[in-house]
Amino acid sequence: MAAPAARADGSDAALAAALADVPDLGRLLEVDPYLKPYAPDFQRRYNRFSQTLDNIGKNEGGIDKFSRGYESFGVHRCADGGLYCKEWAPGAEGVFLTGDFNDWNPFSYPYKKLDYGKWDLYIPPKPNKSLLVPHGSKLKVVIRSKSGEILYRISPWAKYVVRESGNVNYDWIHWDPEQPYKFKHSRPKKPRSLRIYESHVGISSHEGKIASYKHFTCNVLPRIKGLGYNCIQMMAIMEHAYYASFGYQITSFFAASSRYGTPEELKELVDTAHSMGITVLLDVVHSHASKNSEDGLNMFDGTDSCYFHSGPRGTHDLWDSRLFIYSSWEVLRFLLSNIRWWLEEYGFDGFRFDGVTSMLYHHHGIGASFSGDYHEYFGLQVDEDALTYLMLANHLVHTLYPDSITIAEDVSGMPALCSPISQGGGGFDYRLAMAIPDKWIQVRLYVIKEDCTHGAKMLTATLKCIAYAESHDQALVGDKSLAFWLMDAEMYTNMSVLTPFTPVIDRGIQLHKMIRLITHALGGEGYLNFMGNEFGHPEWLDFPRKGNNESYHYARRQFHLTDDDLLRYKFLNNFDRDMNKLEERCGWLSAPQAFVSEKHEGNKVIAFERAALLFIFNFHPSKSYTNYRVGTTLRTFKIVLDSDAAEYGGHQRLDHNTDFFSEPYEHNERPSSLLVSKVFNIFSLHFNLILYFESDVFVQRKTLQQVSNM
Repeated sequence: MAAPAARADGSDAALAAALADVPDLGRLLEVDPYLKPYAPDFQRRYNRFSQTLDNIGKNEGGIDKFSRGYESFGVHRCADGGLYCKEWAPGAEGVFLTGDFNDWNPFSYPYKKLDYGKWDLYIPPKPNKSLLVPHGSKLKVVIRSKSGEILYRISPWAKYVVRESGNVNYDWIHWDPEQPYKFKHSRPKKPRSLRIYESHVGISSHEGKIASYKHFTCNVLPRIKGLGYNCIQMMAIMEHAYYASFGYQITSFFAASSRYGTPEELKELVDTAHSMGITVLLDVVHSHASKNSEDGLNMFDGTDSCYFHSGPRGTHDLWDSRLFIYSSWEVLRFLLSNIRWWLEEYGFDGFRFDGVTSMLYHHHGIGASFSGDYHEYFGLQVDEDALTYLMLANHLVHTLYPDSITIAEDVSGMPALCSPISQGGGGFDYRLAMAIPDKWIQVRLYVIKEDCTHGAKMLTATLKCIAYAESHDQALVGDKSLAFWLMDAEMYTNMSVLTPFTPVIDRGIQLHKMIRLITHALGGEGYLNFMGNEFGHPEWLDFPRKGNNESYHYARRQFHLTDDDLLRYKFLNNFDRDMNKLEERCGWLSAPQAFVSEKHEGNKVIAFERAALLFIFNFHPSKSYTNYRVGTTLRTFKIVLDSDAAEYGGHQRLDHNTDFFSEPYEHNERPSSLLVSKVFNIFSLHFNLILYFESDVFVQRKTLQQVSNM
């Protein structure tokens, strides 16, 4: 089928103009010729990005200077011991600084009004040159609104805020230690293959409490390293007033959450991860902000239009939060400076951008199905102000640190979002493959004998993406983790190695391994796991809230379960570890997409090659096979990963001393093939009208010599 040449408003002349304006657009159109009718859209997006970048250069001295807003805005100690303060409050009639340093007199230190809604203040040191506002002081910005109302606010640039026991709102603490943390280790190089451990510091202990940065550094980082993950995605770090929001209702964008400890302890965590060769990404939330006003950005200057759109456009109906006005010059300064702050001050190596779908479209994805028709991704429904900001953010990140990584949480599948900006793309390195866990939900709810390869069809799509079978979304109350879907209540009673396998536990353990491996190997160019799910964490995730009597019982991770040799959780943990370490040696995530040679609907067998490995899965609910022919381009094989092995809770039915040899017999569009002596099924069971299935998986190396070198 030939690609369309042009649409009505995308003539040959328009295409030529777009190719002339966007440096590498031709490369994008070579990869996907069906984007040619939308060349003018890419041209307009690229020109908006370029024009904004040029304006920043002309008016601010370049994006490097523009993104250093945190060096002047907020409150800063001067070389002479004085204090320099600066805020942007265009709707204010007056701005003042108060705190315990002046006995909370609201008007004794007024700011001077500058152009463009900015205000600044210089406070000289004490006569003895000592600090008037020492480290740890409590502060407030006082705003006199146009209506005459007096408002007490936390600076949008505050570096540290705390909530003392009994208080409803956070307090702004002036963070200026005499001996700030000094990083000892350099940033690791960008991983060839990205294996991400999605982490939440607060729930990282088995105790019913909020865990600390120190706890995570000492107890969880070694686990992550031992499991073979080379990247951590840190959730809920940017300060959020409501713990149960999972960190997605930000109140203070420049403050690391104080509920886990101090900024210096977070820096130590990142530095320690770097010492282990682990890349650290921040879950950054620039898609919306909390509606809190006394300890958030909302109504900072007394108006609803300071950082956000005014009126209905400024509120997200589903999230009950405020939406940034990305066309605002000072909002761009604030958000780009925020990106740079986390890179420079805390040493993060990149970002997972939350809520990108909401940013990209005026409809915020609400009620949109995204069928994949390209017209859904272009035109008036796209918020090109937000898209321009995302392009600027990616440009900044990759200019400052070329090895940095950016990931888009986008469910829409916008074309070219992960293409270089020079091609007219969004500039992200990866997008989350959010359809994969949704597909596994469908698969495990199907009568599998009729449609068990449906998930495999989806996994073969070519995307530059981070694949995952489940993330934090699937662990939350209202859904279930994979392990809980498969084994449910029996996880509480039948996970001891001292008791025989029950059918439910046996089936669940085997299928849990298979789902994660096929997702890891076939899903994309990176892999993500949410903490604890690697060993089949037995409980869902629920933060303390009124609905559960403020209980921490489900806001924890029970890592001790996998350390107990008498429990079967260790089998899943072992498989996850060895799956990651095999990928580290063989590099299938960084290899070209797999060639799927078999997706046999009747046999329920899936076979594919990637990175000189041959993967074979038997998903049939009742059939095992002997002398099963599989197509291949490889010659000699040996088993290197077998889900039926004893250390993974399997039944040890495959002989690992057996060598396999292909023969020049064409099969399934491959020049050679081999007969696999045994491709086992275990059994099938009906349980609550759901048919589960599982079998063995083995992965084979290219040559015996390579096996001996592993």
